Amino acid sequence: MHWKLKAKIQNILSLLPSAASYEAYYWVQRRFGGLRRPVPTSRLVAAIETWKRIKSQERSPKGKVFLEVGTGRVPLAPIAYWLMGAESIITIDLNPYLKEELIAEHLYYLSKNESEILALFGSLIDKKRFNDLIRLATRSKISATEVLDLSRIIYIAPGDAANTNLPEQHIDFHTSYTVFEHIPPNVLVDILREGNRIIKNNGLFVHRIDYSDHFSHSDKNISAINFLQYSDDEWAKYAGNRYMYMNRLRHDDFLALFESVGQKIVKVEPFIDRRSEKLLKTKALSLNGRFSSKTQEVLAISGAWILTEKNG
Repeated sequence: MHWKLKAKIQNILSLLPSAASYEAYYWVQRRFGGLRRPVPTSRLVAAIETWKRIKSQERSPKGKVFLEVGTGRVPLAPIAYWLMGAESIITIDLNPYLKEELIAEHLYYLSKNESEILALFGSLIDKKRFNDLIRLATRSKISATEVLDLSRIIYIAPGDAANTNLPEQHIDFHTSYTVFEHIPPNVLVDILREGNRIIKNNGLFVHRIDYSDHFSHSDKNISAINFLQYSDDEWAKYAGNRYMYMNRLRHDDFLALFESVGQKIVKVEPFIDRRSEKLLKTKALSLNGRFSSKTQEVLAISGAWILTEKNG
């Protein structure tokens, strides 16, 4: 689908009252978008990769408390954390996107592809927990509450990750996966400051951020940096809605943001987009003034893992 048509549809749907808007957008996604044939593996891999990065810092995630910012339609990352041995997972979403029928479909996939899922987790999986989940998945009817209770997941939506009401030093790991690019910078600052309050002194922030123009995910005719040619006002006309808002912060902006709230960068894994790199070198894309002063090296970064810890 051409990205401008998709933007128009999202803008129209976002004008509806909240409840009607959510249902209408879900209907469109189920019939024409990525929810037509949902497969859980990519989100499970995201959680596994998060888990591995925690272990790479010589910290044990087993028996620990996770907080996830941005649940989405199905709490797949929290389920994966539980399958690998997490004590409990608190997952917070601004929008109540959770869908019971999608949870059932994803668990059905797990039950029909046990070998694939076990291979995905390898030695990280708790087989007893996996068997308990499969037993639940094979039942004729599954409620979201049963899945959340089994997996020790506390789901909060609509919720505010900048004001969690959790006790101080309550969580061990503060995580998200391709969520921070959808949050306004001032709100991100508040979320991270709240994270500093609720995370333990030896806790870790692990965030995977996607800097790319998300319209390029479905419209292959545009690049990952297509949106860098527009001013903030121009871009807001296309993606200033609840479904596709992107803050367009670049890699250097995010690093500065984490440091501005009193966090120390522990590890950074940036990903270079070669198509963007070529466009920048040949000056085939005219950059808006907001981005023209940044280096080509920074602008070609399409995403990154950023691991931080609070100072002191």
